[in-house]
Order: sequence, then C-alpha cells, then structure tokens
Amino acid sequence: MLIAASASLLLCLFSSPKFVEFLRSRSFGQHIREELTQHLEKAGTPTMGGIIVVLSFAVPYLCLSTRDPASLGVFGAVLACGFLGFCDDYAKISKRRSLGLRARTKMAGMIAISVMLWLIATRWAHVSTSVSLRPFNAHIDFGPSYIVLIYIVVAATTNAVNLTDGIDGLAGGCCAIAYLTYIGIAFITPGDHNLEIASGCMCGACIGFLWFNSFPATVFMGDTGSLALGGGIAGLAIMTGTELLLILIGGIFVIETLSVIIQVFSFRRFGRRVFKIAPIHHHFVMEAWTETQIVVRFWTVAAVCGAAGFTLYQFSLHRHGH
Repeated sequence: MLIAASASLLLCLFSSPKFVEFLRSRSFGQHIREELTQHLEKAGTPTMGGIIVVLSFAVPYLCLSTRDPASLGVFGAVLACGFLGFCDDYAKISKRRSLGLRARTKMAGMIAISVMLWLIATRWAHVSTSVSLRPFNAHIDFGPSYIVLIYIVVAATTNAVNLTDGIDGLAGGCCAIAYLTYIGIAFITPGDHNLEIASGCMCGACIGFLWFNSFPATVFMGDTGSLALGGGIAGLAIMTGTELLLILIGGIFVIETLSVIIQVFSFRRFGRRVFKIAPIHHHFVMEAWTETQIVVRFWTVAAVCGAAGFTLYQFSLHRHGH
C-alpha cells in the first residue's frame, strides 16, 4: 500500500508540469462565475487537471493490485465518473461558459455508472444488500432496491465533492483525508487488501496534485477530477459496506451540500439568504477569510470526521468479534 501510494504521488508530481503546459498551450482555461468577484483573477487557469490524477491512480493500481472484483469496481467508478466529468469540462471549454452538460445527460451517466457498480458489487464482489447501521447492532436489507441506494451514494458523493471544489486545494485535501480513512478501514478488514491499494493510490494522487493545486493554484482539477474523486469514494463506501457511515466520513462534503440546500430552500420559501453565497466556503471568502484559513480549517473538520468514522467502524468490527 505504501509503495502504491508513493508511486501515485510521485507520478502525479513529476508528470503534472508538462501536462499543465499542454493544457495552457491548448487554452483549456477555467471560467469563473460572475458573482465570485474575488476569484475573477483565476479565470483562464488551466483546468481538467483531474486527468493526471486519474492516470496517477490507474497506473500503480493496475501494476500492484491483483484486480479483484471489489477494487475493480472502485477503479471502474473512478474512470467512468472521471470520463463524465471530462465531457462536462470539455463542453464548458468549447462553449466558453461555466455551464457544461445538461442535467439529464449527467443523470443518465450517473444511472449507468450505478448499474455498473450494482452488478459488480452483487454478482462478483458478493457485497451484501444489507446495510449496517454502525455502531448499532442493526441492519437494513435493501434487497432489489439496493441499486437505488447505490445511485444515491454515487450521485450525492460526486456532486458533493464537485460543490466543495471551489477554493484552491480544498476538495483535493478533503478527498485525500477521506481516502486515508478508507486505507485504515480496508487495512483492518480481512480480505480487503486490494481496496487498501486502491485507496492508497487515490490518496497519493490527491496529495501529489495538491503540490500544484494549493494556493495559488497553477491548475484546477475541474469536473474531471472532482467527479472521479467522488466516484472513488462512493465506490469504496459500497464495497466496504459503509454507505451510511460515509455521511460521517465525508462530513465536510455533507456540510457543503447542506449549505446549498439551506440557501435554496430559504430563498425560495422566505425570500432570504442564510449565507452570503453558497456553497459555504464562498460565504467565508465573503467574510474576508483568506483561502489558506478556509482550506486548513476545512481540512481540520474533514480530519475529525474521518477519524470519527474510522473509530465507529473499528468499534463495530470489534463488537462483532472480527
């Protein structure tokens, strides 16, 4: 796992400069929302850096794992979600605006990815359709409707990571912490060695990308990266049976998503905004917090959530005698 994580990190570190030059030469720049006046100077920064994150994950994983069905499901989720994000990024660049694929197109893509994960999980990886309510000794058997839960997990996680990707280094760092949590979960779970390698590769790729994505960023991951990272986290949650625990492990993503839901509901119902702007990290930008302050504090919250999620998972394993 350490070799896999280190290989992904180094591959991302050494291949990113040339790739950033390629993106800049092709004028693959980011378009910024007009209301985000503080970020307008970032317009034109190369985007689609998520491509190098996916490649830095894929190569070490394929070389070092035995490619069992569970880890291949995670691998497929990363690639498929990354491809959907790439199509969205390319649409934005070609149309030269901040809107990409239509919502119905994204939904169709998410449904297809969810069906793929459902088939791999239930037919080849032998994942139970009964979801554990950790740390309580209780389960919910979704049966045939398990595919609906998988769609909710995939769609919610990818969109939540995408919402979080609004400040230099924020999404990448939070995802690295989530993947670090899944390294621990796979490590203490018998038979999950390949999931441990997959988690390590994703964690290493995220950390390597942070070298170029930290403030001031020289490249953005784009939807290619955010959807790929979210898809990997969703895949790991499904293959480890931690779909509900993901609410805690990915707590920072839940907070970001809830801020948008609260903002939209409050404005439509009462005509008032709770936050100056949503997602919530932009609210703190408007409150004159520096980007570094926001990112480090959000990473701290993400670390607390990840540690709490891992602790609950470990407690439930010990409780059941594993």
